[in-house]
Amino acid sequence: MDAEPRRVLIVANRTSSTPALLDLVKQRAHEAPHHFTLLVPDAPDRKAADWTLGSALPLLSRAAGSEVEGIAGGPDPYEAIHEAVLAGSYDEIVISTLSKRSSRWLRRDLPTRVQKLVGVPVTVISAEPGFVPSYLPQGGAGFGGGPGGGIP
Repeated sequence: MDAEPRRVLIVANRTSSTPALLDLVKQRAHEAPHHFTLLVPDAPDRKAADWTLGSALPLLSRAAGSEVEGIAGGPDPYEAIHEAVLAGSYDEIVISTLSKRSSRWLRRDLPTRVQKLVGVPVTVISAEPGFVPSYLPQGGAGFGGGPGGGIP
């Protein structure tokens, strides 16, 4: 009898296809059946979230060995996670973020707040300091690369 796949919500924006995240997805998928959903919150607009989903989903799906779903969240990552959890049932939440020094999500203690919200394990993966996604357009166009527009 096949076990039900573990449902994992991946919360990421600029770090949605880092090697560390792809390795974690590949490892989890290899250990047992999993169903992954990528939530992209905190994008400056819907077009940027859709672009991130379009770029990251094929890489994550390849790592997972199966299709990864994508959800564009709103401007507040906590609220976007709350809405996603209300709409679906997850066994784990993986938060992929910039390095501790650069991440607004970590400075706002998003992982602890999410843990209290959902009561399931929350795993945090931080990109290396200075990480810049290789798929970003020149100058980070569309991703808040300008003054005051940083995204975790």
